[in-house]
Amino acid sequence: MDTGYHLSSKIPENLDRFAGNGLIKTTDQPVQNLSGEQKATLNRKGNSFYNQGDIEAARRIFITTGYSDGLSRIGDYYAKNNRELDALKYYWLAHNMRKAEPLIEKFALIIKSVITEIATE
Repeated sequence: MDTGYHLSSKIPENLDRFAGNGLIKTTDQPVQNLSGEQKATLNRKGNSFYNQGDIEAARRIFITTGYSDGLSRIGDYYAKNNRELDALKYYWLAHNMRKAEPLIEKFALIIKSVITEIATE
């Protein structure tokens, strides 16, 4: 039965909005002109925000400083709250491949399943 959906025509239609951008923004670079002392001060403030439950403020600081432990903890927070794509972003920014790789594998299986389903329609 031909549903009118063909693999070669369906996928580009759905994925062209990601062309050149990918699914995860990975360009959040730390501010380059911060001194070590400034980064340490900001990271302490970010840790304080995180411990108080102000995840958004902590997230902004950790992105600004590039603090990998803080970024990983933000990823853990998102993973715990069923926001795995957001978690992957922060693990990736933290260069925490130990936590990123299982999510990448999970998303790859989901994408494979969707492609297989589209191909059989």
